[in-house]
Amino acid sequence: MVSALIRYLDSVKARDPAPRSRWEVLLYPGVLALFFHKIAHRLFRARWYFLARAINHLSRFLTAIDIHPGARIGRNLFIDHGFTVIGETAVIGDNVTIYQCVTLGGTNPTNGKAGKRHPTLEDDVIVGSGAQILGPVIVGRRARIGASAVVTEDVPEGATMIGIKARSTLIAAETYAKDFMPYGTPCKEPCEPTGSQRVADLEAEVAQLREQVEALVAERAEPQPACKGL
Repeated sequence: MVSALIRYLDSVKARDPAPRSRWEVLLYPGVLALFFHKIAHRLFRARWYFLARAINHLSRFLTAIDIHPGARIGRNLFIDHGFTVIGETAVIGDNVTIYQCVTLGGTNPTNGKAGKRHPTLEDDVIVGSGAQILGPVIVGRRARIGASAVVTEDVPEGATMIGIKARSTLIAAETYAKDFMPYGTPCKEPCEPTGSQRVADLEAEVAQLREQVEALVAERAEPQPACKGL
């Protein structure tokens, strides 16, 4: 038990440079939420639903992280900061990292998918801040979900997803996924133009069009030679 806890705390330290010791990691809200979930999940499986929900609500009050007691979670889940929601039928593999304000949300049970309504995250997935993964989709092993992405379809293994609706950046996993990637986004790789770059491109295009219009106006303003009668 103690050795397993030490391995878990070390796995968190390997993904977060902030803590100076394992004792600090023990105070992390994500670690506390996972501790409460293990208790609530056992009660849920034993069909002590009310007690499971009571512990779930206590955990949410203390940590600002809402993990449904029915969610299945593998080893070494690290939830960095709070305000994360994990639904009842969500399945999370080993060594998954989830940042703040993430939702693993479900679909409406009246749409014919009353069973598995929430996402499945396979091993080594990273989910960036504010990302929303909705429905019974499968996020493949070592996939990265960028900040604020909205995922509604299955994600291939090793893909990096960005945007609304999320799309792949087509960066091969073997080229960047050798080490842990904070926030799930390969910042050194070109993903898509930034807002400032897009504005600069549009301004340059407008300036070019203005020059062309001014040239046409000047051409029309030149006096035309008078036509001589025959």
